[in-house]
Amino acid sequence: MRAMVLAAGRGERLRPLTDEIPKSLVEVRGESLLERHLANIHAAGIRTVVINLGWLGDRIVQRVGSGERYGLDVLYSQEGNNILETGGGIHKALPMLGEDPFLVVNADIYTDMPVPTIELADEHIGHLVMVPSPEYRDGGDFDIEDGLIRNGETQRLTFSGVAMYRPSFFDGCEPGRFPLAPMLREAADNGQLSGSLYKGLWADIGTPERLEAIR
Repeated sequence: MRAMVLAAGRGERLRPLTDEIPKSLVEVRGESLLERHLANIHAAGIRTVVINLGWLGDRIVQRVGSGERYGLDVLYSQEGNNILETGGGIHKALPMLGEDPFLVVNADIYTDMPVPTIELADEHIGHLVMVPSPEYRDGGDFDIEDGLIRNGETQRLTFSGVAMYRPSFFDGCEPGRFPLAPMLREAADNGQLSGSLYKGLWADIGTPERLEAIR
């Protein structure tokens, strides 16, 4: 299995901090978010990781390089100034992710979650790891019912940013910029997404206040 870390975002809400460094290299407790994810991925036995690059992507390449010192083979999917959003970014990287299901991790989360061990059923094209919705959110993204991700009426759970997808999830997509959320909604309606709940440490480092809180 291969993994992808989504690290192309601008980090607008963390400015001015992210005027100088990419959001994925923001440090929490003496370690950058990105390098923490790379260590976790390595601990799970994964050896090939794709990182998409956008804002200040050269800083990420300078820090991570080939990935050798992390015990990884790191490949880069360059998006430059044309950030492709989550869906478009993953779609562009598909040739580097292989033919098997692959792990995707949002770089801007801080968690002690181990890489989940997931066996996708034949009828499932993805798996989302959910977390209890944090207090700063009015609601959630999805529910889990009988092990499946559902677009419930309450939507009490928040998508953690950790997921597994089959390459076929992106069949029919055209190259370019597009979001992932509508595709997840449709797959949930069709019963094609399995899900699990993680109740351990998890934080979305999206604002200065959230960053300070986790620090």
